[in-house]
Amino acid sequence: MKRQLSRVAWHVGVLVLLAVVLYPIVWVAAATFKPSEAIVGSLRLLPETVTTANYERVFDGVVGIGVGRFFLNSAVLAVLSVIGTVASSALAAYAFGRLRFRGRTVMFGIMISTLLLPFHVLIIPQYIVFQNLDLVDTYVPLLAGKFLATEAFFVFLMVQFIRQLPHELDESAKIDGANHWRVFWDIILPLCRPALITTAIFTFIWSWNDFFGPLIYLSTPDKYPLPLALQLFIDESTGSDFGALMAMSMLALVPVILFFLFFQRFLVEGVSTSGLKG
Repeated sequence: MKRQLSRVAWHVGVLVLLAVVLYPIVWVAAATFKPSEAIVGSLRLLPETVTTANYERVFDGVVGIGVGRFFLNSAVLAVLSVIGTVASSALAAYAFGRLRFRGRTVMFGIMISTLLLPFHVLIIPQYIVFQNLDLVDTYVPLLAGKFLATEAFFVFLMVQFIRQLPHELDESAKIDGANHWRVFWDIILPLCRPALITTAIFTFIWSWNDFFGPLIYLSTPDKYPLPLALQLFIDESTGSDFGALMAMSMLALVPVILFFLFFQRFLVEGVSTSGLKG
């Protein structure tokens, strides 16, 4: 009896926690069908009158720009960020995890120490550099670091994964005449599939939801990604269109959820098999 009560209490606790976590999403989803004036200051979760006018205004565009443009900008930034981060982090991790060269430990320590640097410390010097290169209001400042292995967290993640792989695999390939590139491409990279997919998932989500970076470097509305485009619905001088803001926020969540659900299957599969089969 006591065991059943503890099991019921555990399930109730999980359901309560799930309700707390999902409440903001449910509130936003419900607010998209409310009239704009009924969103702020209302305690009612479900709309009294259901309307699709918010979505209609979103698809009509804002400041003369269609919503598809913002989705395309976010997709370009997210996809290129994933490609750059995965490729550069994997190459850097292979160098730190498998190659032997002078100063490797010191360089790896310096790279890890960059995790302690707040992003705000680097904003001004980075902005000055890109401004002098006349690259402000372009996507280069947002993507350059992704292709240069500046994401120390993902490099560290892959280094730890590579270090767990048997060195006999490298030695056998080198005996057969494989160079470092063949070892990396044909042996190490396939076995790092779980780490690569984890990196891709988090990079896509972080890039898709990034607001601060585009806010600093982009000034042309045509180049805005979705997080920055949301502020176009807020006008402090007149009236803010909270209904369209909620509708666009809900639409912006869909690609992230789909991306995570799609790649989560590969992530679980890769972790369960570990890629090490005889």
